[in-house]
Amino acid sequence: MRSGILGERWVILAILLCAPEPWSSPMAAEQRLVIKPVAERKLEQLPAGPLYWSLETFATRAQAEAAAGPTSLVAEIAGKAWLFTLGAKDSKGAGGNPVVQIGPIPPIVAPEYLLRINHASGPPGAKTGVHSHPGSEAFYVLAGRLGQKTPSGVGYAEAGQAMNGHGADVPMEVFSSGVANLDQLVMFVVDATRPFSTPARLE
Repeated sequence: MRSGILGERWVILAILLCAPEPWSSPMAAEQRLVIKPVAERKLEQLPAGPLYWSLETFATRAQAEAAAGPTSLVAEIAGKAWLFTLGAKDSKGAGGNPVVQIGPIPPIVAPEYLLRINHASGPPGAKTGVHSHPGSEAFYVLAGRLGQKTPSGVGYAEAGQAMNGHGADVPMEVFSSGVANLDQLVMFVVDATRPFSTPARLE
């Protein structure tokens, strides 16, 4: 009788030892968007506003760099050479293939400005932490579906669509909300004298 009880206890112990730990489950680990800065530059002064981001593509990076102006950034993303230019609405393009114009960006006044381009990607459900920036950001979705949550609500943009960002210090959470992997470009105009990103809370 005693040996039978001991045998049952060994079986139970073996089951517990072999069972997956809840904290090691893939579903328990929150997936984060992969964010890569691909280009940036600092400016002492911005062009006279209202300002828009104009996106163009070129056959080569050399062609994009030759067309770049004082408020332009160049990056190679998704197999293309991209030119990002901050300027007036409907300003003449630099000679590339026009993709989109986004704006007007929320105005910002700072001692020095940072223009930055990020390339962000992630599977459905991946997201950033809640954060804010000392300036504005705008999005262009290459693939998948973008979601952005702020105190004002939730907005979405599909592949081939743009989303203009909010002003400085607005708490936000950005996430991949579609059924395919999100692939997006993110354009920033922020105060270069402050931390680029700060943890925040969504009230």
